[in-house]
Amino acid sequence: MVKAFNFTRQYPDFLFPGKTQYVTKDDEAVPVESEALLDTANPFTWITTAKKIAAWEPDLLIMRYWMSWFGPSLGLVARHMKKKCKVVAILDNVIPHEPRIIDKPFTRYFLGGCTGYVTMCHEVADDLLRFKPDARFMIHPHPLYSHFGAKMGRAEAEDSLGIPHGKKNILFFGLIRQYKGLDILLEAFSRLPEDYQLIVAGEPYGSFDKYQEIIDGSGAKERIFLYPQYIRDSEVKKYFSAADVTVLPYRSATQSGISSVSYHFEVPMIVTDVGGLREAIGDTGTGLVSEKPDPECILRDIERYFSDESLRTGCIGNIRKEKQRLSWKAFCDDLISFQNEL
Repeated sequence: MVKAFNFTRQYPDFLFPGKTQYVTKDDEAVPVESEALLDTANPFTWITTAKKIAAWEPDLLIMRYWMSWFGPSLGLVARHMKKKCKVVAILDNVIPHEPRIIDKPFTRYFLGGCTGYVTMCHEVADDLLRFKPDARFMIHPHPLYSHFGAKMGRAEAEDSLGIPHGKKNILFFGLIRQYKGLDILLEAFSRLPEDYQLIVAGEPYGSFDKYQEIIDGSGAKERIFLYPQYIRDSEVKKYFSAADVTVLPYRSATQSGISSVSYHFEVPMIVTDVGGLREAIGDTGTGLVSEKPDPECILRDIERYFSDESLRTGCIGNIRKEKQRLSWKAFCDDLISFQNEL
């Protein structure tokens, strides 16, 4: 039997620069029945949550961790489980992309309450071992995000976005944050000829002004199509269905959930050589890895990708192989085997 427990609030407003941290009525996310208990900014709910979960008497508690702000609340919950309950943390990050002074003490507290750990790349595993050299962990690549529906026809997707047909379509998708390097891609794109167009889709975390200044000063402004908002699950497919390639020009990274979406829609990627992206993309032959996050390198690899049709078809073929390996069933099977060994 499985039971899900959820947050009443994940972040206080000063830590959440987006529009909302809640599923809205307009969203079409797959519903998951859960009991909302934990407010990370209200310590009284931490004890209540721990008692509620412990009263259910689980044999295994799985918690996902991606930001040090969660360390105190989730760490307390972990420490209040009964002895028979194993606590496994799925670590998106150990140290966040945008560091804060609280990171080390909060993360150390959280990690100290867990029995075992799951990381999705070697980079995060290395970070874990710096905090906890004796940690028992497994590494498993990020499973596919397969709930966004089937791929649309390209022409239909382009029409739904209101963009011209017959161009080379580059996609930047996901939350727009400093470390994700949209400015790098915009600078590179400004040097590409008329048969290229850029699709930028995702909610800005913070001001979009600096990106807008680059766009306004670019000779390629008319070929940049902006959708700077939260993208509902039902709309994701039209962006990837229109794309020839997804570009992740990140300044830093561990792994990327965007690559899992790109895999689902069989769109090759161009990524930078940071964090676990080479491991996930370069080593699997599902895209190109730029030497460093700067416009010159990104430009060169975009041109290389579009100039070699065999490269593109080879990447798509490798993505299809990876899709078989990165199923949720494979992830769950490995997770069950791992917790049995703890």
